[in-house]
Amino acid sequence: MQTIVEVEVQGRGMYELTRDVQRWLASLDVEQGLLTAFVRHTSCSLMIQENADPDVRHDMELYLSRLVEDGHPGFRHRNEGDDDMSAHIRSALLGVSLNIPVAGSQALLGTWQGIFLYEHRERHLRRQVVLHVLPG
Repeated sequence: MQTIVEVEVQGRGMYELTRDVQRWLASLDVEQGLLTAFVRHTSCSLMIQENADPDVRHDMELYLSRLVEDGHPGFRHRNEGDDDMSAHIRSALLGVSLNIPVAGSQALLGTWQGIFLYEHRERHLRRQVVLHVLPG
């Protein structure tokens, strides 16, 4: 079972997908299995992170902006602007896929856990996240 979730982003930041994922899983009859989420782009990431306190999102961006500087003078790859290469590095550090156990047609997330697409570019984009469930 597979679907694609389209996410329209307004620039850099974390975009929660938990409701979309849970809604899709609820439409399936999966007693137990494994959900794989995969983002089809090289300048954004997927992550599981706290979804209760918005300060977490702020602090994640604060840390990453210090770790990977936009427009670093040593970067050669700048085809699409100063945020281009830094977005690729952030994506490599955070990853582009997640594996989440499923039971009763629901992702088995913890109390404060949410599924996020983390956009690393500064512009408006449309992203695709492939969701695939392997019943088990």
